[in-house]
Amino acid sequence: MDLGDLIPADAVVASLKAKNKKQLLQELSARAARLTGLEARYIFDSLLQRERLGSTGLGQGIAIPHGKFVGLKQIVGIFARLDTPIHFDAVDGEPIDIAFLLLAPEGAGADHLKALARVSRFLREGSAVEKLRASKDAAAIYAVLTENATSHAA
Repeated sequence: MDLGDLIPADAVVASLKAKNKKQLLQELSARAARLTGLEARYIFDSLLQRERLGSTGLGQGIAIPHGKFVGLKQIVGIFARLDTPIHFDAVDGEPIDIAFLLLAPEGAGADHLKALARVSRFLREGSAVEKLRASKDAAAIYAVLTENATSHAA
């Protein structure tokens, strides 16, 4: 599974402004709503409920908020690099500056877990994350996401 299969080119945000975790999830939900046709509030509420179970902040400045959604046809991702790092209750207590939102259909089961594992593995590659942080714009970020996904296919 390649990241290019999960994230459309127009689902990359090079400089997202958010002051806190809630605002970040609202911004990502609004973008996800435009991509999927689902209601932004439904996405936001589901993500918030998932965060209550435990933070999706992995540490090292990275978070992978995710959830399963009724009415979604396929797994969809949105990548965002934040303007300014924010507190996200990450496991290491450090602020995050990279978020990869992952939405899956309610019945996705193993495919959802595979996609989550793929994204997580990719974002643990130090050189890939450095390139993402150094990229100038959304097109450059998308190139890093898809180039690394195909060269390190799961």
